[in-house]
Amino acid sequence: MKPDWDKLMDAFADSPTQLVGDVDCTAEGKPLCEQFGVKGYPSIKWGDPSDLQDYQGGRDYAALEMFAKENLKPVCSPANVDLCDDAKKADIQKYQAMAATDLQSAIAAEEKKLEDAEKGFKDKVQELQELYQKLNAEKDETVAAVKASGLGLMKSVQAAAGKETKDEL
Repeated sequence: MKPDWDKLMDAFADSPTQLVGDVDCTAEGKPLCEQFGVKGYPSIKWGDPSDLQDYQGGRDYAALEMFAKENLKPVCSPANVDLCDDAKKADIQKYQAMAATDLQSAIAAEEKKLEDAEKGFKDKVQELQELYQKLNAEKDETVAAVKASGLGLMKSVQAAAGKETKDEL
């Protein structure tokens, strides 16, 4: 994917409204990646810099270029209110009218919901992992017990009896 991404960066390098770039999340860019929730690599984010979204499309040059041409353009935001529908304009005005502390509290409350959802997810995944390990151990014990009970020997006797029957014919 890297060669296609580099080609895309070159194609949009001179754009006054579109930015295609990359960040090394293992080095100096790590704080930025943490801020925007990058957990796996490569990850592609797009949209308003204060509200980046996860890209879910194709990873070849043609798909990336088509997406960039269709989607990387000014969007509804406080800086581009003229691009907003009436409902979004009303939301922006409502948030702009809030006291800074109230807005920060509202943001914190919504971020807490995201953190709680992530924690709940991780907790359930851990429960599933523990259940998987328990079930796998039980299966392994059953397999070992069946083998120890003489299954292999039974199969050998059956095969030998079948061979004797064929030899008699």
